[in-house]
Amino acid sequence: MKILSCTQQKEADNFTIAHENILSINLMEKAASLIAEEISRRWDHTRRIIIFAGAGNNGGDAVAVARMLFLKNYKVEVFLFNTKGTLSDDCMTNVKRLKDCGFADYHEISTTFDPPKLTQYDIVVDGLFGSGLNKPLSGGFASVVKYINASQATVVSIDLPSGLMGEDNSYNVRQNIIQADLTLSIQLPKLSFLFPENDEFVGEWKLLDIGISKDYINKAETPFQIMEKEEIQRLIKPRNRFSHKGNFGHGLFIAGSYGMAGASVLGARACIRSGIGLLTVHVPVCNHDILQTAVPEAIVQNDVHNLYFAEPVDLDAFQALAIGPGIGQEEETAFALFDQLSECFIPLVLDADALNIFSSHRNYLNRIPKRSILTPHIGELERIIGRCSNSFERLTKTKELASYIQCYIILKGAYTAIITPEGYCHFNPTGNPGMATAGSGDVLTGILLSLLAQGYSQEDACKLGVYVHGLAGDIAASHVGEISLTASDIISALPEAWKMLTK
Repeated sequence: MKILSCTQQKEADNFTIAHENILSINLMEKAASLIAEEISRRWDHTRRIIIFAGAGNNGGDAVAVARMLFLKNYKVEVFLFNTKGTLSDDCMTNVKRLKDCGFADYHEISTTFDPPKLTQYDIVVDGLFGSGLNKPLSGGFASVVKYINASQATVVSIDLPSGLMGEDNSYNVRQNIIQADLTLSIQLPKLSFLFPENDEFVGEWKLLDIGISKDYINKAETPFQIMEKEEIQRLIKPRNRFSHKGNFGHGLFIAGSYGMAGASVLGARACIRSGIGLLTVHVPVCNHDILQTAVPEAIVQNDVHNLYFAEPVDLDAFQALAIGPGIGQEEETAFALFDQLSECFIPLVLDADALNIFSSHRNYLNRIPKRSILTPHIGELERIIGRCSNSFERLTKTKELASYIQCYIILKGAYTAIITPEGYCHFNPTGNPGMATAGSGDVLTGILLSLLAQGYSQEDACKLGVYVHGLAGDIAASHVGEISLTASDIISALPEAWKMLTK
């Protein structure tokens, strides 16, 4: 699913009107009918509906919603803010339609505003400003937003919470943005919905398909998309009846140090659960028996050092390499890492301490083999790119880093982002807060190693690996809940996740 800019979404509306024989007022009517249906599905007639509408088309949507809910016998009150004395044509049409149906509780605000008393039983429909907003709210509109936010009413925003920009909110005024409980986005999501700092404004969000031209959407160029199940299912390679373990690759996993054997165990177990033919886990001597016992399916190879990774491995026998979880940051480990990468000619995943080592040796970043996969969480990433003030800045800097080192970067978190060397960003819809637990990243590294060893391209491995990792987390959460979820639960759910994707 593509994520278009607000400018592109306006172009999509205009294209639909021009090429699909539909009037703009009818497109607005379709949007309003879906919004009214959603509201009436969630809340019964005991709830009072207070409509706050602007003078533009977002306000036109809101006024149309007021009419439709009024005709469904809801108690509705409308406050339309027309401070400049000019309404958009479609908004004006909907005001007339509202009055023509016998609606009485209509208030058009041009100067002073006497606000209604809002209670916890009221539903506020926010139609003040939509995707056309290009500067922070101020003055009277900022006061209206603060008034709504201070109430206990449930807030439903049309398309975007008023005051929130669709992409970059770096210079926005946060206290002047509506805090919605539900945002009903027209046709496609906005990029800003996917950033954690905007969650308090967006709340739950749902897409409403009003029939915007699929032809325009398909042809529109954007670096941003949300992955979908059907797309992921198409990536999975079928298994030949006469296949043997040699057909599914031999991976090398360098992980663990004294006290951190769990990182290698978790990653190895996830790797084996994701279809690899053979797995060798390279560990310090102190972890040999733990690995041999915990993951009997894996081949265990000892490092020369008793406590940590200290010597690079010959890669001739392997099809893919993952390195980093739990290896520590000893000086000898850092040198062994750099030596390993200088000789690496196979697909590579770098995670955890491998990334932390590079954050202390940034001048070595260009030594990372091109097309490698890096899997940082926010903290690991910002140790490399520097502290960022918000998610938009972080995403921009991550795209720059991916381009500079020509690598894939998986930025882990809610809506995990896969950033390609070419600057494309694929957001993952699966996963849940229960996965914010120790070892979850090690599991993802194991899955990625398995897919690379099986011959998946780096990009396909990123998409498939991140999606199935989140899906397994969702399955695990459905069994044990988010609070109790562990990395081992994610691994235990991998078979069910793979089955769901291969039905």
